[in-house]
Amino acid sequence: MSTQHPSGAPWRNFYGRFKGKTLRDSQKTYLDEDLAALSPGAVDWESNPDRTALDLDALFGGREVWLEVGFGGGEHMVHQAAANPGAGIIGCEPFINGVAMLLGKIREAGVDNVAVHPGDVRDMFDVLPDASIARAFLLYPDPWPKKRHHRRRFVTGEHLEPLARVLKPGAIFRVATDIPDYVRQTLEEVPRHGFTWLAEGPSDWRQPWGDWISTRYEQKALREGRVPHYLTFRRAE
Repeated sequence: MSTQHPSGAPWRNFYGRFKGKTLRDSQKTYLDEDLAALSPGAVDWESNPDRTALDLDALFGGREVWLEVGFGGGEHMVHQAAANPGAGIIGCEPFINGVAMLLGKIREAGVDNVAVHPGDVRDMFDVLPDASIARAFLLYPDPWPKKRHHRRRFVTGEHLEPLARVLKPGAIFRVATDIPDYVRQTLEEVPRHGFTWLAEGPSDWRQPWGDWISTRYEQKALREGRVPHYLTFRRAE
């Protein structure tokens, strides 16, 4: 069986939703008017079949670059962009409703140091230069709770190997989750792919980062009685 599409793109199964509830008229406007201008460049295989690397200096004017994988409704990404104008932040999210919510928050906050890829982060990994990202975030990813679906989680070699490649030596990788088994798998898999866990014990898992802003997913976890965990890793020097 071929492992590539006719276009040359690799076969990549995507698990999850691309769209949920019907978009409001204002959200459709955000997508129509704002998304193209916030594109990080040619990421998809159709527009960049040669997988030419993005020019991040041109994109963000020489600022260091951060990456958020699956930004949900965009609360954290916009908060970090406003608090850190010296960094440029790329967010990847295939769920179009989340993209529309983020665009509305960007308008409201007036931040200009963000780029948005409305698609799979694996395509973004293809076009990010080696050792180009200074910080990465994986916040409340889909837990895929059934054991047979654990291979779909982000914290597997399929995602961690290219993440390690694009992170700078010494870069920070933050993971937040309210699923104990996701904590287990994260602590098992991430250190196997070039990262060092910075916490000293379980008490550190439950302390949010100093610049943390609670997201809708964390608030839902707290309402439902689940304990959030915050894991910090450093890319090997």
